[in-house]
Parts: sequence; C-alpha cells; structure tokens
Amino acid sequence: MSYIETLGAWIRLSRPPFHLVGIFPFALGALLSWRMTGAFNWPVFTWGLSAVVLIMLSTYYMGEYHDLGGDTLSAAMERNPFSGGSQAIVKDMLPREHARIGGCITMALACVAGLILQFWFKTGPWTVPIGAIGVIAGFFYSVPPLRWVKRGIGELLIGFCYGWLPVATAFYLQAGTINPVVHWISIPIACSIFNVILINEFPDYPADLVEGKKNLVIRIGKNASAFLYIAMTAIAWIAFGLAVSRGLPAVIFLFYLPVFLVGVILIVMMSQKHYLNRKRLELICGLTIVVNLGTSLAYTLGLWLGD
Repeated sequence: MSYIETLGAWIRLSRPPFHLVGIFPFALGALLSWRMTGAFNWPVFTWGLSAVVLIMLSTYYMGEYHDLGGDTLSAAMERNPFSGGSQAIVKDMLPREHARIGGCITMALACVAGLILQFWFKTGPWTVPIGAIGVIAGFFYSVPPLRWVKRGIGELLIGFCYGWLPVATAFYLQAGTINPVVHWISIPIACSIFNVILINEFPDYPADLVEGKKNLVIRIGKNASAFLYIAMTAIAWIAFGLAVSRGLPAVIFLFYLPVFLVGVILIVMMSQKHYLNRKRLELICGLTIVVNLGTSLAYTLGLWLGD
C-alpha cells in the first residue's frame, strides 16, 4: 500500500465529518464566553479544541477496533453511510491493531493537552476533572470492561459529552466559571445528538441483535425508539426557546427556523414509520445530523451577529 493510500485509510478511519458535532459546540462555548464576559484567549481555544478532537479520534479509533464484528455484520445487512463505522478495518485498508494503537496515542495526547491547559495556561482547577469526564466517557464507550455502548446508557453519555460538555468546557477554559445559560443552551444540542446516535442504531439493528449489544433500540424496539426520537425533538424545541429567553439575541430564532422546519419533516417521517424503508432511513439519518449541526450553528450565528 502506498503512502497516499495509507493516508487515505487513516483519514477514512478518523471520520472527519463526524468531528463537527464536537467542534461546533466547543466553538459556541468559547464565543458565548466572549459575548458574556469578554474573555477569549486564542492559545487556550486552540489547545482546548485540540484536546476535544483528540478525544473524538480516540473514541472513533477504539470503536473501530472493538466493534469489528458488529461492523462486519452491519456491512452485510442494513448498513448505510451513517452507521457501521468507517469500514476501514472491515475492508482491510489498515491492520486492526493500528486502530487500537492510534486510539491509545490520541488519548494520551489529549491528556497532555489537558495538563498544559490547567498547569501552563492556568485555566482553573476543574480543567483536568472536566477533561477526565470526556476521556472516561469517550475512550470507554467501546472499550471493555465499561463498554458503555452495550449497557443501554451510551446514548445518554453521547448526549452529555457532545451537548453540555463541549459548551461548558470551552466556556470554563476561557472564563474560569460556567454561566447558568450554558446549561440551557446545551439541552437542544444534547437532544439532537442523542437522536443522531439513536437513529444510527436503526440500520445497525440486525447486526447489534446478533452481537448482543444492549443499546436503546435493541432494548425498547424501533417503534418505541421512534416515539423517543419525536419526544427528544420536541424537548429540544422547548429548551431552545427557553435558552434564548435567558438573554440571548432574539435573531437566533431566525437562524434556527430552517432547523425547526427540518425537525418538523423528521417528526412526520418518523411518525409515519419511514424508518422501515432503507433509503428513507438513510435520509432521516442525514437530516438528523443536519439538525444537530444546525442547532449549534444557529446559536453561533445569532451570538456573532446579534446585538
């Protein structure tokens, strides 16, 4: 394999588009700190964002290593582009062991970045503890003995770690405290990323059933999961309105309108069981990611451009 092919395999294994679900909320938290407190430090932002990306890389790499059996089954069953991993290991583009090594190295680098932030930039005593939450939740999402993905709480952890955690972490690193508005802002982001994970379990359902995973879709079934998806979408709408009412620029509602309309379409599709159609399920998976990224982007544009 040439260097170009190897590089391409590592890029595929790293799943760059899926990093946006962590990058956008982190950037939002830093922007919120600047708007509310005037505090913003570019080196701190860069090191913090690097740590977030490294934790995500480690999570993805270890997932590819430990979920090889399930990803192989998924590829032969109902997988779509949003489920079943990158398939880089399944298709022998890289040795499986390289994913494990990459996961360990990126996690170690993330820990180094956390130590630099706390002890060099003196970002506050909660820097390392907050980072440790991300490390434990991300690294052990697929890694035994914790392996959160099989315990029925993986979706909740993802909602927390891609919702509240990056927004709160970025705000804290800049301001040294966490304003209560952070909690409200993070709820719609957490709900939407929860739905991303939930809907991505639909195409993996046959493979996960064989593998013995105990994620939410396996535990409660597709119909109940569809109802949960709809409920989380409604909660996100309510929380978004409450968040903006906490003193954020009203123009945020304008930026959120397209996201809201996509959410309405998704609720209709889920209520009419379009998830039973493979092509329409793929569309639902893609639009759910759009809702998640669009929610963070609506906040960001409103804070950046609003009065």
